[in-house]
Amino acid sequence: MVALQGMRKVLEIESRCPESKARTGFLYTRRGVIETPVFMPVGTLGTVKSLTPEEVMGLGARIILANTYHLFLRPGHRLIARFGGLHRFMNWPRAILTDSGGYQVFSLASFCRIEEEGARFRSHLDGTEYLLTPELSMEIQAALGSDIRMVLDTCLPYPCDYAEAERLTALTTRWEARSKAAWEKDPRGSLLFGIVQGGMYADLRRRSAEEIVALDFHGYAVGGLSVGEPQELMLEMLEVSVAALPREKPVYLMGVGTPEDILEAVWRGVDMFDCVLPTRNARRGTLFTSRGKIAIKQSRFKEDDAPLDPECDCYTCRHYSRAYLRHLFLSGELLALRLNTIHNLFFYLRFMEEIRRAIREGRFGEFRREFYRRKEENECSD
Repeated sequence: MVALQGMRKVLEIESRCPESKARTGFLYTRRGVIETPVFMPVGTLGTVKSLTPEEVMGLGARIILANTYHLFLRPGHRLIARFGGLHRFMNWPRAILTDSGGYQVFSLASFCRIEEEGARFRSHLDGTEYLLTPELSMEIQAALGSDIRMVLDTCLPYPCDYAEAERLTALTTRWEARSKAAWEKDPRGSLLFGIVQGGMYADLRRRSAEEIVALDFHGYAVGGLSVGEPQELMLEMLEVSVAALPREKPVYLMGVGTPEDILEAVWRGVDMFDCVLPTRNARRGTLFTSRGKIAIKQSRFKEDDAPLDPECDCYTCRHYSRAYLRHLFLSGELLALRLNTIHNLFFYLRFMEEIRRAIREGRFGEFRREFYRRKEENECSD
């Protein structure tokens, strides 16, 4: 396996927090520079649900995540390639990160068997059997035109006994080596990220990190967290993983999470995040505000003419009352999904802006303490 050649610096560190491992930086992709720490809205099927790409860009998103597994099954990567790739297919001119499809195989498929060659599974759509290999995952992501590709890894359940975790972690390393070899044959200007696994075992996570760092990737993700374990254990495994990764390269925490999770992960040195929480919660009527989460269907909002969040200047909060948003949601109106999603994504993207500003201004520790002070006050007032 050869080292990555001819690549400019992927991450330029701008500023660091003296109290923690938090930092700001610039992530360089072929479709522009992305300020970090960054949150990536999830566009599973080539769309951030209920919003147009123009609206997502208007909220400030510089990069989104799309799902290899889902797009492989429908409409198919070859069809998307005929349309010029996912960017043209969905009219999104900015960067796209694609996951490898591994997690969805293990979590959604009606049948899945892990083999040395790859993951054999049956589609959750029609039962068709497929074998997802590292090479096929790279082929799909190349056809999609991804700007950041993820290697194929094995996803460990929680809990998972040590012997099984050790076996699957070793298999992940072998799959990652094959993923890189396949990427080298057809990089198309994309970046390639490795993934740390190891379950909830510190020694396996250190071993996994050391092995994939030796393979040499543009960036590194921490996978297999927020899968049901308590937050304290998640943060412990995150610290172990990040400590074993090179500090000059971007670190991506996959599938996490709540504002609290993001804050703590940034504190520990993470640069990139994705999560379905803001969009999924929006569709279920749970909204993030500066005063904590609220369920808009609650009767206390029936005659409330205040904006959803008095401290928010998103389109939803500038134009609509809590009473109207409650009415739309209880009536099953599609506008409820759109307005709720606009607000939640704006909240997350602005939260990342505030984190970056606090780190740059040398007050991230104060920002973190104030976050928890306000959270405690809001919980006491409920």
